[in-house]
Amino acid sequence: MTPLLRVANVGVRFGGIVALERVSFDLNAGQMLGLIGPNGAGKTTLFNCFSRLYTPVEGDILFEGASILDKPPHRMVEIGIGRTFQNLALFARMSVLDNVRVGAHVRLNSRLLSAGLRIRSERVEESRSLGDAAGLLDFVGLLPYAEQPAHGLAFGHQRLLEVARALASRPRLLLLDEPAAGLNSAELESLVLLIRRIRETYALSVLLIGHTMRLVMGLSDRIIVLDHGVQLAEGSPREIQSDARVIAAYLGAEDAA
Repeated sequence: MTPLLRVANVGVRFGGIVALERVSFDLNAGQMLGLIGPNGAGKTTLFNCFSRLYTPVEGDILFEGASILDKPPHRMVEIGIGRTFQNLALFARMSVLDNVRVGAHVRLNSRLLSAGLRIRSERVEESRSLGDAAGLLDFVGLLPYAEQPAHGLAFGHQRLLEVARALASRPRLLLLDEPAAGLNSAELESLVLLIRRIRETYALSVLLIGHTMRLVMGLSDRIIVLDHGVQLAEGSPREIQSDARVIAAYLGAEDAA
């Protein structure tokens, strides 16, 4: 069976700095893969390769069997890859509802002329877009804030809004870059439950970067460990937790509980 995502010997360098060194793994349809490692390990660099913000100097990245390296960044959402960002990338002055609608724009069929003329098909599609966006806000618990500007949300709610916007494009692969960063313990528990519901409801694949071991170990089917750009280990959460190299490089410096 062809994996949904294949990372094949990917290397990234910035001048003389090696950010990633021949990283390889597969992610199958419906699977959740955790990506962990200390700061500077190369996790977000790898995500930025998936988003086509960076281009590897070696290796390949294949999505549904086809390389993505010849495609521009804006095509990633079109082919089925959605993501959130470690540093929030919301449209701060737009409403919460419109932020989600932006995420769905790739699926809309209306053209500029029809939008300008307000023909019936465009009105129907706009109505459907509003309904879909409201449904996603309800799913993540933000529907009461739909008309508020995004910058007025509490930080934890802004994290949820990014997830809703990513889901609006109906991705087959969802990239979550440190979704728990800055959350308190109660918000973290809610996030864990939400990600589980996302998998159950949308049957998509998830690649998750996280420093919070409770999040990554509790959700991931398998885990990849990076250390200074090198792939240190791959295995089940139980295998990773007992790997001496991982403990020395990462888990030993964090609270793994």
